Amino acid sequence: MYSKQLKLPTFCDYENIIRQLDTRKGYEDFLLELLKQECDQRQENNQKRRIKAAKFPYIKTLDEYEFNRLKHVKEPFLWELSGCDYIDKHQNIVMIGNPGTGKTHLSIGLGLKACTNGYSVRFYTAASLATELVEAKEYKRLMKLEKQLSKVDLLIIDELSYLSFNRHQSDLLFKVISDRSEKGSIIISTNLEFSKWTELFDNPTMVSALVDRITFRSHVLNMNGDSYRKDTTR
Repeated sequence: MYSKQLKLPTFCDYENIIRQLDTRKGYEDFLLELLKQECDQRQENNQKRRIKAAKFPYIKTLDEYEFNRLKHVKEPFLWELSGCDYIDKHQNIVMIGNPGTGKTHLSIGLGLKACTNGYSVRFYTAASLATELVEAKEYKRLMKLEKQLSKVDLLIIDELSYLSFNRHQSDLLFKVISDRSEKGSIIISTNLEFSKWTELFDNPTMVSALVDRITFRSHVLNMNGDSYRKDTTR
C-alpha cells in the first residue's frame, strides 16, 4: 500500500530481490538494490514514452544500418553523432543524397539514440509537417503547435524532396526552422542539393535564408551512393 502511495511500484517486488540478494548483504544493500531497480524502471518507462512521443514511422536502429554502403561518410563519425553532442550544441544534421541510401534509417536511428539519452524528439516527413502546420493555422492552433515544436530537443524532417510547397506552406515551414536557429537541433534528409531547393519552395529569396539557417552550425552529410532498394529487387 505504501509503495503505491509513494509511487514506487518496483518496491512490491521486494521478495524477489531478497531471494537474489547475497545472504551476506545487509539491510542497507537491500534498500540500495530496491532503489536501483526503481530508478532503472523509471528510466526505461521514460525512454518508452519519449520513443512513443517521437512518432517514428517504424523503428530502425543504427546497429541495423549497413555502414559499408557509405562512400562519403565515415562510420565512426556517425557513431560519434549518436552520442548527441550536436544536440547539446544546438547543431543540425543535413543528409543529402540519392534515394535508397538509408537517410530515413539513419534519421530514425539517431532519433532513437537521442530518446535513449534523455532528449525529446519529434519525427515528421516534410509533407506531413507542412500539412499539420496549415491545419493548425486553419483551426487557430498554430501558436500552440509552434510552441510544442520549439520545445523539442530534436526535430526530424524527412523526405524534403518529393513535394513542392506553396507560398503559405513555405512561410510556415520557414518559421518553424527559423525559430529553432541556435535553440534546438534539426535533422533534415533530402534528395536535392541546396541549389535545387528552389524547386521545392515558392519563394526563391526565402530559400536562400532557409539554407543559411539550416547550414549554420551544421553537419552536412553526402549520402550519395548505391541504392539499397535497387539491390533488393535484383
